[in-house]
Amino acid sequence: MEDRPHQLRDLLWLREAHGLHPEGADLPPLLVDTPEPATVGVDEATRALWEAAWVRIWQAVAGHAAQEPDRRLYEELHKTPAGSAQREALLRQIVGPDWGDEFDQAVFRDPSHVNWEERDMAAFLASRPHALENSPEPRDLEALIDAWRSGLTKIVTIPCRGEYTRRLGPHSLLVTDATRADSDSYRAALASFG
Repeated sequence: MEDRPHQLRDLLWLREAHGLHPEGADLPPLLVDTPEPATVGVDEATRALWEAAWVRIWQAVAGHAAQEPDRRLYEELHKTPAGSAQREALLRQIVGPDWGDEFDQAVFRDPSHVNWEERDMAAFLASRPHALENSPEPRDLEALIDAWRSGLTKIVTIPCRGEYTRRLGPHSLLVTDATRADSDSYRAALASFG
């Protein structure tokens, strides 16, 4: 399970808080918790640039979230000197692509982002089952096993509205929290992997 990868959540916040309307097929639905508009606005030229880049960056970040981490990278990281170019390159491989590769990361220091992250994390923690047997995977174990036999190794969740399921590469599935929370929807999502 990859519960709500940070880079994907950042992109979802950015899209809504800055009123971006990217165009493309299979874009994720809107966030469950709509963020306040960003405090620091951007001009129309910047907004157009961001809209044009958003889908491409989303796809790159989602593709990285779908990958299984390469444990050798972490081992190599411990062997490299702090501040070295080799260490920086290893960190980039581990973290993967993000908005900051092309645009200023300062956009995520906006009070709207900070407030939204706090609310989102609190809601996520409150929604966690209190017992293992109440979590989606044990609840829908038979469907999960079938998907695993078909090659599924990773499930990535996003805090977006409604049901949404997309295959991310040969071994991963992207679903909304709502899809995962509802047994019928989750079983259907897992079955779609086969």
